[in-house]
Amino acid sequence: MFPGTNCDRDLKMVLEQYGFSVEFLWHRESFNVEHDVYFVPGGFSYGDYLRSGALAARSLSLQSLTQAIQKGILTVGICNGFQILTEARLLPGALIKNASLKHICKWVSLRPSETHKKSYPQNYSLPVSHSEGNYLADDDTLKELQDNNQILFRYIDDINGSTDRIAGISDKSGKLIGLMPHPERATHISCDSPQSNVKPGLQFFDSIFEKI
Repeated sequence: MFPGTNCDRDLKMVLEQYGFSVEFLWHRESFNVEHDVYFVPGGFSYGDYLRSGALAARSLSLQSLTQAIQKGILTVGICNGFQILTEARLLPGALIKNASLKHICKWVSLRPSETHKKSYPQNYSLPVSHSEGNYLADDDTLKELQDNNQILFRYIDDINGSTDRIAGISDKSGKLIGLMPHPERATHISCDSPQSNVKPGLQFFDSIFEKI
């Protein structure tokens, strides 16, 4: 966690539903790599000064997180966590200001990639809340993501200018994930959800925990 992290409690509640024992790890300290899964939660680390995630990416805790990733331990960055993973060069590309230059906070429709469709309904929606969710990748990076099936989700509508409408990616192993939408905010039935009778966030967590 970093100064400005604000989605840690949401994640804790979800993880405890799955029976996990949750430990919060502070950014100034290295840690022993001994957990089954690591999350880098959303929020506004360091107030999003300089660039979102840029200061957090240089924290001492990221050195330990890199070791966990190298060991193949499932690691997931959500929203600001995704930004931190790209700023640390653990995932390719960059997340920059939305094309509209406005903060976007709403439910969005997503299209899972072909290799991930079996885990999700045809009409899949999650909430987003970001000002710098515009995923930027050059042609070579985009081709590599496409060739290696590393694109997990695309926005159905172009909400923020992202290259190829990308909303979430993984590394080649599939065990390092970056996602701009917030599945942890969609784990309870909500009248605000386009799918008010389902819990779309749990479908995401069900899918990734198969990788542990």
